[in-house]
Amino acid sequence: MLKPFDARVVVKKPKREEQTASGIILPDTVNEQGQTAQGKVISVGRGSRNMTTGEFMPIPIDEGDTIIYTKFSAMEVEHKGEEYFVVSERDIIAVLEK
Repeated sequence: MLKPFDARVVVKKPKREEQTASGIILPDTVNEQGQTAQGKVISVGRGSRNMTTGEFMPIPIDEGDTIIYTKFSAMEVEHKGEEYFVVSERDIIAVLEK
């Protein structure tokens, strides 16, 4: 399991459909449009440290949440054959409600 450092989360990008319901095959470039991406949070770091008190300020995101984040700010990593993204708290745009 990957455990992120500080105010970061580990995200597993959902597998995208490669074929539409009508049978049209989608190329890889179709999903590369836009400036945002979404994924499921796998692991959450401790948060950032308060500069005054030294205490950790936890990230208001839980494991299992689906988030929207800025696509080009995420760092792609591979762990045990799976691809994940490490995203800083400041690059998270929204949490999708369940």
